[in-house]
Amino acid sequence: MNDFKWRHFRGEIILWGIRWYCKYGISYRNLEEMLDERGVSVDHTTLYRWVQHYAPEMEKRLRWYWKRPGLSRSWRVDETYVKVKGKWAYLYRAVDKNGDTIDFYLSATRNMKAAKRFLGKALNGLKDWEKPLKINTDTAPTYGPAIADLKKEGKLPEEALHRQVKYLNSIVESDHGKLKQLIKPVRGFKTLKTAYATIKGFEVMHALRKGQAAIFRYSGGIMGEVRLIERQFNVYTA
Repeated sequence: MNDFKWRHFRGEIILWGIRWYCKYGISYRNLEEMLDERGVSVDHTTLYRWVQHYAPEMEKRLRWYWKRPGLSRSWRVDETYVKVKGKWAYLYRAVDKNGDTIDFYLSATRNMKAAKRFLGKALNGLKDWEKPLKINTDTAPTYGPAIADLKKEGKLPEEALHRQVKYLNSIVESDHGKLKQLIKPVRGFKTLKTAYATIKGFEVMHALRKGQAAIFRYSGGIMGEVRLIERQFNVYTA
């Protein structure tokens, strides 16, 4: 299957644009200039369409690589704010005690249902021995009922401890800041759908930058990351 059939550019060039945009916190117009310097003339609106189409697919195909290996059973869960069409949306995020990304979820609401939906997404596909034994959150009243429901449904171990210790969440709060550096140049999203598609690209590149898929790279440095991404789209460069 050719993921880039009917496109006007080769697959590796399209992946350049998506990877650079999602990794370095730049605007589409800046990215347009960067590619132009390398002899690739592509409009910023085309770059936007590339990110919308391929960033979610990149996150999906790389998910096993950045999420599963070395998964910790001690989670730090919190939400941060993202502006969508002039209003605040809520980006739920979880990292482990080492700061590695576990999962994320963008929601228009901040309530028990959203918290449960996020935690359910984070737990989806995990083996029993991979599920958390400790979940640390802030004092928001939404998490306790969500965790209790997931235990009743058998999706979360009964012995899992819910803690609300503020200083323990400094890890996830610090990680929010690094991710927000990538989001800042966007200056607000138009819709929740486009926001989530773009954030998926930001999150996967942020996880790769933290070294979460390092053991799967065939070579060291940045080129190991490039080749890992290219292989997911059957792009093989010399």
